[in-house]
Amino acid sequence: MSIPIIRVVDVWKRYRLGGGPVPGMNLREAVMAKAAAHVRWWRTSATSSPAQQEFWALQGVSLEVERGEILGIIGSNGAGKTTLLKILARITAPSKGRVELRGRIASLLEIGTGFHPELSGRENVYLSGTILGMRRKEIVRQFDAIVAFAEVERFIDTPVKRYSSGMYMRLAFAVAAHLQPDILLVDEVLAVGDAAFQRKCLGKMGDVAHAGKTVLFVSHNLAAVERLCTSVVVLTDGRVVRRGAPREMISRYLGAEHRPAFRARLRTGKPQVLSALLCDEQGNPLLRAVVTEPIVIVVRYVLPDPTPGARLGIGLLSPDGISLWTSNTSDVAVDVPSTAGLYEARIVVAQNTLLAGEFHLATCLWNQGEIFDLQEPALSLTVDPGPSPLYSGGQERKGFVQVSCDWRIQTLEQSECTADEGYGTEATVPQRSARYV
Repeated sequence: MSIPIIRVVDVWKRYRLGGGPVPGMNLREAVMAKAAAHVRWWRTSATSSPAQQEFWALQGVSLEVERGEILGIIGSNGAGKTTLLKILARITAPSKGRVELRGRIASLLEIGTGFHPELSGRENVYLSGTILGMRRKEIVRQFDAIVAFAEVERFIDTPVKRYSSGMYMRLAFAVAAHLQPDILLVDEVLAVGDAAFQRKCLGKMGDVAHAGKTVLFVSHNLAAVERLCTSVVVLTDGRVVRRGAPREMISRYLGAEHRPAFRARLRTGKPQVLSALLCDEQGNPLLRAVVTEPIVIVVRYVLPDPTPGARLGIGLLSPDGISLWTSNTSDVAVDVPSTAGLYEARIVVAQNTLLAGEFHLATCLWNQGEIFDLQEPALSLTVDPGPSPLYSGGQERKGFVQVSCDWRIQTLEQSECTADEGYGTEATVPQRSARYV
């Protein structure tokens, strides 16, 4: 019996709530933050128990991963996915439990680690590669492949502070993706670049896995998880609640809770979807829709800074997470603001578009260079038949959406076909006139 390349045994991770220094503070600010945290603790300790002042991000997580396995980790925001990867990457230590790793590990958790804005792309490749654990010989050998993958050949000797956000992120991902580890940890790298580059990212991760390496993949892009992974773990409130085949796990995860509304838990400081809500035409919250009535989706989002080319989109998902259709602001002649501000979009799905059934809705905010915020799913939706004539006979309808077709039936005046001839050759096709009814 083979020994697992990763073994997580009863891992718990506790964070203490309330203040303290954060990255980016100077010494004076850090000291003040620490003092303020102590004051808050002193004020609240008399009225709250220690349990109320701490947060368990992981609670008794145990799992084993075999060599060559591609394990997807899914769950809602705050489920503990990133915390688990940070423990595996040794960025943070567990409060309880232990982790056993057998092999060289690389992580794509913080894209752009080690990049310096004043240095050129070439210099940053060497700097970041060294920080990520690559030897200089490895960087020299992989350099041309890294630059070609990032598609920045023309600008490789330009300071990265002059790069667009998309170019910056592509080069940073390319450096990390060309490590040659035994274990690769990946957290939401599909927020890098445009759709074409995301396909390259998936292809690169697939290449790593096909080479016999082990991949742990965290993403809200459930279609990518299903396409790439060999098995999936579902995390809820810091616990592993189930593990199994990708399609089954995704379907059970999506169906585990009804999501009539979405609200972001925290502000990220980036362009972000803040809330999403299903409504009827009068603006009332919609718990169950009807086939014969329009469905209104209200999405509020924020652009903290000017964001040229900002786009907002939605996607309809089947119960097992398959994308059925998408729509975005580029499809219609809508002027999408790019200046900093708070915005609200109102999207109307016409009546008689969806068949009866269960659906999920994703939201996405992006521009040509970067996906800023992808919530998949953000909402859940139940559609009832209502008075639709499609269900008048009580029969079930297969599929998810209605497509309006132009049906015509013809009465043949004279046919040369016999029961045995059929329509197999051109000679057997009726050539006589036909009357349409």
